[in-house]
Amino acid sequence: MQITVNGKRHDVQATTLSALLDEMGYDATARIATAVDGCFVAASQRPALALHAGAQVEILAPMQGG
Repeated sequence: MQITVNGKRHDVQATTLSALLDEMGYDATARIATAVDGCFVAASQRPALALHAGAQVEILAPMQGG
């Protein structure tokens, strides 16, 4: 299925947001924020959130520095 992650198109096998994060190499303990189609998705909701073709996914990680 083709989705957009952080503005770039990807062909993925994942069918849930949690599986997508695994497929993209994010560690299960990574401190990240996620949104699908403009709506925030809490970490506890990621395993149940089904992805659809054309989904717009944003994955944000905190930055350090100043």
